[in-house]
Amino acid sequence: MTTTPPALPDDDQPGGIPLPAKLEPLVETARAYARAATSKNTNRAYAADWRDYLRWRARQGLDLRPLADPECVGLYCAAMASGAAGGKARTVATIERRLSALAWNFAQRALPFDRKNPHVATVLAGVRRTHGQPPVQKEALLPDHILAMLDLLPPSNLRNLRDRAILLLGFAGGLRRSEIAGLVMSPEDSLEGTGWPEFFEKGVLLTLRGKTGWREVEIGRGSKDATCPVAALEAWLKFARIARGPLFRAVVGRGVGSESLNDRHVARLVKRLAVAAGVRGDLSERDREEKFSGHSLRAGLASSAEIEERYVQKHLGHASAEMTRRYQRRRDRFRVNLTKAAGL
Repeated sequence: MTTTPPALPDDDQPGGIPLPAKLEPLVETARAYARAATSKNTNRAYAADWRDYLRWRARQGLDLRPLADPECVGLYCAAMASGAAGGKARTVATIERRLSALAWNFAQRALPFDRKNPHVATVLAGVRRTHGQPPVQKEALLPDHILAMLDLLPPSNLRNLRDRAILLLGFAGGLRRSEIAGLVMSPEDSLEGTGWPEFFEKGVLLTLRGKTGWREVEIGRGSKDATCPVAALEAWLKFARIARGPLFRAVVGRGVGSESLNDRHVARLVKRLAVAAGVRGDLSERDREEKFSGHSLRAGLASSAEIEERYVQKHLGHASAEMTRRYQRRRDRFRVNLTKAAGL
């Protein structure tokens, strides 16, 4: 006999509470603002994580309400860590991200949920202690690597002009891949993007929408046009004839499309060129593909800039120096030797 899993809850009303008819038109408006509070990538991840949680509950034959029951959430965390949720066991980072997604989704539905509840917090602490590992960091791309990768992109066609601008701007700006792909031409386009450039004689100023608000990133001109991020961006915009809308777009024939590139293009571009340029040639091709991502550009700037750490921290938009140090793959370790300073 086949048991039909319970239906998923109706999300038309927050928390399932009926609203007065005059407020119904505001429901979708409120949801649109809630979605705008986080990036498109985050919204996609949160939606996928929410569906996974609902499907897991349905497979267990659990009542769908109360959805925010801490004991059930704790069981879900244990199932993910052990592999009982289906598929392979999830990493600690994945479990914590899904817990954040659940907390966000509960809040949007006016469902009270406390991450510090013992049913959740104790299970999560045990998962960290049992399965926790040091974070796996992507390899930093240093200036010599960037130069070798640029050699594979002669400025002879639109696609190469675009990809040169992506590499140089992403490195010099210490940008995330989503920030690169989401750039638009002007403040009037900003609702659809992550920020816009403003050109000056000495460089370009990027105004970017971050996790905690807006920030400005100054990118100065390079010592020569061939490696200058500003010159590369100007060349791409000129030959692609882009005056409004997204900065980085697909190349279609001899022209460009109208939609912005998916941010995964940045990651694929970095991986492909790093492998082709022989970066970390001591590793297999597969290992090298795992080592590099869009974040390698951001880590590369943090590791290469020979200036005071506070300037790097401001440039990357970090709230703390400790976060900036996580990006510095090649810093001067043991410069301060407390063993000798203590007299040993």
